[in-house]
Amino acid sequence: MSNNSSSVSDSSAAASKPSALAHMKHHFRDYGMLLALVVIMGLFQVLTDGTLMRPINLTNLFLQNSYIIIMAFGMLLVIVAGHIDLSVGSVVGFVGAAAAVMMVHWGWSMALVVPVCLLLGCAIGAAQGYWIAYWKIPSFIVTLAGMLVFRGLTLAVLEGQSVGPFSPSFQLMSTGFIPDVFSDDRPNITAIVLGVIAAATIVFLAARARARSLQFGIEDEPFTFYVVKNGLIAAAIIYISYLLSTYRGLPNVLITMGVLMCAYTFLTNRTTLGRRIYAIGGNVKAAKLSGINTERLTFLTFVNMGMLAALAGLIFAARLNTATPKAGLAFELDVIAAVFIGGASMSGGVGKIIGAVIGALIMGVMNNGMSILGIGIEWQQVIKGLVLLAAVIFDVVNKNKSR
Repeated sequence: MSNNSSSVSDSSAAASKPSALAHMKHHFRDYGMLLALVVIMGLFQVLTDGTLMRPINLTNLFLQNSYIIIMAFGMLLVIVAGHIDLSVGSVVGFVGAAAAVMMVHWGWSMALVVPVCLLLGCAIGAAQGYWIAYWKIPSFIVTLAGMLVFRGLTLAVLEGQSVGPFSPSFQLMSTGFIPDVFSDDRPNITAIVLGVIAAATIVFLAARARARSLQFGIEDEPFTFYVVKNGLIAAAIIYISYLLSTYRGLPNVLITMGVLMCAYTFLTNRTTLGRRIYAIGGNVKAAKLSGINTERLTFLTFVNMGMLAALAGLIFAARLNTATPKAGLAFELDVIAAVFIGGASMSGGVGKIIGAVIGALIMGVMNNGMSILGIGIEWQQVIKGLVLLAAVIFDVVNKNKSR
């Protein structure tokens, strides 16, 4: 009798373990975009005769998309909470213009300008978030007004002219690289070491999370799938680090993006604040009835968005080495598209930080690859629009299937 019961329990336990196919199907939203990024990169690598993955082009790819990725972290939280922010591109231009006037015309130091501009971004986010959170004015209207206001203020601050150049120390925010502490030759050993450390850290955290789940009898993914997935991620990080090491090493802005990605991943996955933001997007009335201060959290998501838009404005200005009246034009479209392509839901409550990064990289690789191929800007816009539409349609179809 005991043998029969143990065999039944063993068979039921085996049946409860997810197969690789079932796991992929259940998490298709997460892995689908990652697979799409790999396919798109492989396609353009072939079409461009290997130009896409050359170290210099890979470095430019990160530099060109750094400000989009940074703003995508904040936009994800805004969209998860059930709102939208159309003003981020204008805020980028306005903060960059303010920084240029402070440093070039007023002679302020970088150490003073950076925190002042970040506080300015927070104030802008607070001004918009106040009307959205406490007066219940739709975020679309408030931020659309903000887009017009700050675009006009950018023109006024710059008086219709470009202002620059900036000090070399300020330019390092975007165009600087982590120095090699081991040698002056190539490859950059520091870049390789940091890449290995990052890969090892990801593998360690994944192993710890799996061990913790198994303690409670939960196996989220098959062991083979877990090993292959984390092995490929670690290999990709080390390989990209090696490629970058053969040029100038790791860009400063890549380190900034990595730190922010870790911080916001921890915020969304491991903190009460992050879970409450998702609860607001899932059902704001239920969240309020459960004791969540929905107004304050909505307000804070826009303050955070303003701060990240200000940081992106500083990085963008540093990269151009000048502030221009048209800086940040249409950036909000790329940021919003990156978040939706990365798996965020239009109705709120769904989305991941890593998904926003993947979405931004998909947009960046497409822009970069099509530019290398000489495809006109008009067709680039058409293709990007179709990709965004496909991502939204996928979200709607997937949601209808789950009902």
